[in-house]
Amino acid sequence: MKIVDHINNAGGKTLFSFELLPPVKGKSIEEIYKAIDPLMEFNPPFIDVTYHREDYIYKQHSNGLLEKVSYRKRPGTVAICAAIMNRYKVDAVPHLICGGFTKEETENALIDLQFLGIDNVLVLRGDARHADSSFIPTPGGHAFATDLLQQVTDMNSGKYLHEDHSAFKTDFCIGVAGYPEKHFEAPNLKTDFKYLKQKVDMGAEFIVTQMFFDNNKYVNFVQQCRENGINVPIIPGLKPITSSKQLISLPKVFHIDLPEELTEAVQACKDEKQVKEVGIEWMIQQCKELIQVGAPVLHFYTMSNPEPTKKIAQAIF
Repeated sequence: MKIVDHINNAGGKTLFSFELLPPVKGKSIEEIYKAIDPLMEFNPPFIDVTYHREDYIYKQHSNGLLEKVSYRKRPGTVAICAAIMNRYKVDAVPHLICGGFTKEETENALIDLQFLGIDNVLVLRGDARHADSSFIPTPGGHAFATDLLQQVTDMNSGKYLHEDHSAFKTDFCIGVAGYPEKHFEAPNLKTDFKYLKQKVDMGAEFIVTQMFFDNNKYVNFVQQCRENGINVPIIPGLKPITSSKQLISLPKVFHIDLPEELTEAVQACKDEKQVKEVGIEWMIQQCKELIQVGAPVLHFYTMSNPEPTKKIAQAIF
C-alpha cells in the first residue's frame, strides 16, 4: 500500500514507523530481524531501508604501494526490503540515491522493486563519500535528487531509458526529504522551498524531514510549506540523543541546532546512562507535542538500534 493511503486510512491517527540501516557486508539477515522484532508491537505500517553508495578503501601491497579500491560497506537494500515484506507483511520503503549508481542501475533496481510489489520509494541525492569534500556525481548517474525523481516519474508514465516501444508503467508513491532548518547547501530557506515545491510539482507525494529537536522548527516548516503551495503529508524524522558525543556529532554531520535546554540537561548528566535517559524523555515529550499538532507519522531513525525507540514508543502508543 502507498504511504499516502496508509496516512489517509488512519483517519487522523498518528502512525509509527522507523528506518533501518542494512547490516555491514558479511553480516546475516538476522541482524535486521533483531532490529525489527522489538518494534513490531507498535504496528508500523511501513519500514524504511537506507541505501548506501560505495566508498573508497586503501589496500597496501607488499611493495609499499597503496591501491585505491571501491568498496560498498552496506549492500542489500532491495533484498532486505523483500525479506521484510515476506516476514512481517508490512510495506518496505527503499531509499534511492544518486551517488554510486548509473541511470541504468537505477532503472534496473526500480524494475526489481516493482516486481517485488514495493509501492513506495524515498528519493534522495545522498551524501558525499567520506574522502570527498562535496558530492561528486557518479559518471552516467544523476547529480540532483530532482533528476532521480524525474527518472522515477518517467517510469511511472511508462518511459524507460532505452525502450522504443510501449513499456509497462510503474506506480511508485514517491517521497522526498525536507529540511526544517534548511539544507546546508541551500543559500537560504526561500531557495530550499523553491526546490521542494518543484519536487512536489514533479510528482513527490510525501515528505520526510531531517531530524530536529525543537518542535517549533517542524511546525514552522509545515506552515511555510503550506504557504508555498506544498500540501503533501509531512512526516517528522526523529532520533533521540543517546550519547553526550552527539552534542558535537549531530550538529556537525546533520547541520542542525540543539536546544539550549536539551544541551544543558545532557551536560549535567553524571554518566552516559543518564544521557540516554534524558534523550529518551526529551523525545517522548517531543512526540506527544507532535501528535497534538497533527503529525501524520512519527518516523524514527533507529540506526538499527531498537532499544531507545522502543522505550519512546511504549510511552506514546
